[in-house]
Amino acid sequence: MELSNIKQVYLIGIGGIGMSGLARYFNHLGCAVCGYDKTPTTLTDALQNEGMAIIFMDDVSLIPSAFNKPDDKTLIIYTPAIPKDSAVLNHFRSAGFELYKRSQVLGIISQSMFTVAVAGTHGKTTTSSLITHILTEAGKDCSAFLGGIASNYNSNVLYGKSNIVVVEADEYDRSFLTLHPDVAVITSMDADHLDIYGNHEHLTDSFKMFASQIKAGGKLIAKLGLPLTHTLTSYTIGAEAADAVGTNIHVKNGSFYFDFESGDTIIKDIEMGIPGIHNIENAVAAIQVALFMDVSPAKAKAALASFKGVKRRFEYIVKGAGSVYIDDYAHHPEELKAAITSVKKLYPERKLTVVFQPHLFTRTRDFADGFAGALDMADELLMLEIYPARELPIAGVDSSLILSKMQLNNKQLLSKQEVVDYVQSQQPELLLTVGAGDIDQLVEPLKQALQS
Repeated sequence: MELSNIKQVYLIGIGGIGMSGLARYFNHLGCAVCGYDKTPTTLTDALQNEGMAIIFMDDVSLIPSAFNKPDDKTLIIYTPAIPKDSAVLNHFRSAGFELYKRSQVLGIISQSMFTVAVAGTHGKTTTSSLITHILTEAGKDCSAFLGGIASNYNSNVLYGKSNIVVVEADEYDRSFLTLHPDVAVITSMDADHLDIYGNHEHLTDSFKMFASQIKAGGKLIAKLGLPLTHTLTSYTIGAEAADAVGTNIHVKNGSFYFDFESGDTIIKDIEMGIPGIHNIENAVAAIQVALFMDVSPAKAKAALASFKGVKRRFEYIVKGAGSVYIDDYAHHPEELKAAITSVKKLYPERKLTVVFQPHLFTRTRDFADGFAGALDMADELLMLEIYPARELPIAGVDSSLILSKMQLNNKQLLSKQEVVDYVQSQQPELLLTVGAGDIDQLVEPLKQALQS
């Protein structure tokens, strides 16, 4: 496939965060961009407003006639999350089109560029966004494909003029193995996506393979303690010894501050533009990448203070004297622990009400004990039913499975409307919504309920 030949693009699953980034990229290049997704969202609304034609019925007759026959000017991209029996997907297959996964196209786009790739079972979206912001603020003018909407740019894709691209390297379906980065970051390798990998060992092997694909002379930056045998620069926070460390972490006037140390480089009193202890760890990795790319410590420090975060990554929705509401994408036990720990550190005197929507039946089954332990850290839990995404139900696996394993007494299973009604009546002083499904549809109603 020659990207320079492409004039029209159809994306099956265009509303996904990674797919929408590619849609915006090709739209920016002047291609005619169309697509299909199951349901309208705020993101698909934005794509339509940017001139892209999207259908929301799995109906072949709604596909534009321009996509009837394969040619070298047409590109069809699909996400593995699309059901195999999708009529739109099978139309293109039976018509003789060559279909490309999102990850394959990202690999083709990045192969001729200086590529910074960030991988990890959690932390990769914020870390890649931090790196992008530091490089942009330092005048590196990079392009970027991110797994979330970066608030500084109100987008998940940046179009830079330099030869540098920052990409989020997704481990789902082994997608990141299409990348051959110059600089790679691995933030975490916790067990996840066991519906794909079968066990943690196979997931670990996949990360090791990703690490082995770094270009000759490239750099690998990885969280301290990960089971990697490659030559790397390690990073961490706290008292542990690593090549790059975040120390002296403290809260001042509602913001997190820390010091950075790496070899002879010491940066004191760095202000984080976003909250969260876990985000300081992400920032340490981002600073180390920036230093490798000849960004000055002073510019890296200034960029961190102006970073506004990523939508649904520890995002303040309400921040007032009477109530604080934070929304986060956390959907793995370790992510939940990080989010809840950070909220409690910021507001130790307030009662914490958590609203959680489990994501996937398999993930709930595999990590029910971990979810229970993390959610026991809350003072009060409002649980939603599992968001199935691409999966069919599994007998005996529902949200009650997690609730049954918890020690916390103040917990209940509610519908979305019941959650809104409860918040309306109880007016919790500290509210945290967490999950990767459609829990984001509750954000605006809960905000209104708190402010009414």
